[in-house]
Amino acid sequence: MIITHKLRWSKCLSHQIFPHIEKGWKDEDKPIHFFWGLAGSNIADIRKCMEKKEEWWFIDTGYISKPITRYPEPKILDEKRTYFRICKGSFHTNIGRVNTPARIEKLRKLGIDAEFKGWRADDRGKHILVCPSSQTVTYHLNGISQDEWVATARQEISKYTDREIRFRNKPRPGNEWWNTDIKNDLKGCHALVTNYSLSAFDALFNYVPVFAEGNSVMGPVTSRDIKKIEKPLKPGGKTMEEWLKFVAENQFTLKEMASGEAYEILRYQNDS
Repeated sequence: MIITHKLRWSKCLSHQIFPHIEKGWKDEDKPIHFFWGLAGSNIADIRKCMEKKEEWWFIDTGYISKPITRYPEPKILDEKRTYFRICKGSFHTNIGRVNTPARIEKLRKLGIDAEFKGWRADDRGKHILVCPSSQTVTYHLNGISQDEWVATARQEISKYTDREIRFRNKPRPGNEWWNTDIKNDLKGCHALVTNYSLSAFDALFNYVPVFAEGNSVMGPVTSRDIKKIEKPLKPGGKTMEEWLKFVAENQFTLKEMASGEAYEILRYQNDS
């Protein structure tokens, strides 16, 4: 039985995404829950699934994708180039199989930036950029407020470097980051520090190494120990390409959801 937890707000993308899941996901004669984001009662309902040991999947914006419009209401502007991550029993995926390069190559053919370009040849980055996940994600996954997480990160970073520490929050209407490009903040950046924010992808695609949580999708190619802030992990090109192939195997378009392709690929990924 496929159970899609649509949010009450009629403009929510759950109303646009879930019909494709309902069409393409195989009914396995057991409760299988799908959640879009963490709004509404989703957090409480996910906890119920965990208590009952019922299968649940989390859907959110894609890792490597054409961005959706969020304000004043969410919209998918380009269905062919808009991908959504689908994660089993987690908010990120970092365990699975690396398959063929077909899906990552498709992203590149669609004109989506999905290319690891290497690292800067020198180590002259002047600042550390701190980019937290949203308040909701930080509280749910780290157990503290976003402000507390940022304060702790700043305190830890300052113990091991004298580089300037800069802060960038998620762009929202009215805040100072709205209508700004993170690439400007990444210029001259030594490293980006986050918990789960997909700003990590911007950094990794723009020569900047990352510190992130180990259970995030970025975990396999990023550092975790802030003591190593002066010498962050910089994986080689082959490792990064294998990781990008894996990432592409865990995000899908609406068409791929409806056709059953997302179901087949994710079953393969999660049967490993």
